[in-house]
Amino acid sequence: MVREHTKVVRIGDRFIGGGNDILIQSMTNTKTEDVEATVSQIKELTVAGCDIIRCAVPTMEAAGAIGKIKEQISIPLVADIHFDYRLAIAAMEHGADKIRINPGNIGDRSKVQAVVDVAKEREIPIRVGVNSGSLEKNILEKYGKVTAEGLAESALDKVRLIESMGYDNLVISIKSSDVMMCVKAHELIAGQTSYPLHVGITEAGTLYSGNIKSSVGLGIILYQGIGDTIRVSLTGNPVEEVRTANLILRTLGIRTGGIQVVSCPTCGRTRIDLIGLAGQVESIVEKYKGDLKVAVMGCAVNGPGEAREADLGIAGGHGEGLIIKKGEIIRKVPEQELLSEFEKELKQMAEKAE
Repeated sequence: MVREHTKVVRIGDRFIGGGNDILIQSMTNTKTEDVEATVSQIKELTVAGCDIIRCAVPTMEAAGAIGKIKEQISIPLVADIHFDYRLAIAAMEHGADKIRINPGNIGDRSKVQAVVDVAKEREIPIRVGVNSGSLEKNILEKYGKVTAEGLAESALDKVRLIESMGYDNLVISIKSSDVMMCVKAHELIAGQTSYPLHVGITEAGTLYSGNIKSSVGLGIILYQGIGDTIRVSLTGNPVEEVRTANLILRTLGIRTGGIQVVSCPTCGRTRIDLIGLAGQVESIVEKYKGDLKVAVMGCAVNGPGEAREADLGIAGGHGEGLIIKKGEIIRKVPEQELLSEFEKELKQMAEKAE
């Protein structure tokens, strides 16, 4: 089931599924009980491009903080619940726009039913989440180990359980840290359900390894038309999750907007601090909006030609640099003025592009 044909689900004031935009999700790493710190991080993530935020709710105090947090943010909030069904109910009562549960660790049927009843009353969607580390004993025994087939079967079992309680306002999430297993599991489940899918590679790792695993896994999944929301799971600042997710979507052509920076590798012709220059350019472009492509080249010999497909480019030479616009050199400037002159041109172009 490709995303254009999945069921439409409303999360706060956003809609997913049915061909709606793929939304980027992240998760706070503050203590949810600390309202000030949590709100501050959510606002930072929102500026970075986060569309939906998830907060852990391990205590009743955290559930009670949901309402105070909601008053101060502008994106939908998902309450992440494990083990205690009462926390799920409390989170919904305090304004959560969506809850994430694994019915397998919530308790018996009556406890799951209690959660479903409140969700139904308040029209709050439930994300049914299954990870490779949470598969039931009978599934593991059936397949002999954690498999893509087991992940898909476990998730669909939980969906059927909630459907049997008269509720179908659902989102499905199946995640594994094994990239290709995760890909296969999504391919399997997409062919068996019309519910929207939240996709990600769980426990992907640090900024370096996590970005690579997430880019490969999510790239394959999304390219097949699968996935309605995504999260890049990194061990680090969640702002980096959002930046990576945005770049994955833009690279696949799924999302437009935002300034794309391309830069050449260094070589023996480089006579400028290209690594530092590219980093500074990336910092500068974050201040501007617009669907633009910027090129950073380290060589005045090949730079103009290589930057031809970019809207704006700079090429460094020995003590000087070139400003390149639409493939044409518009001026040569001293190296120390290269960034300031670049930003002047970028500002003008970004204002026109808005």
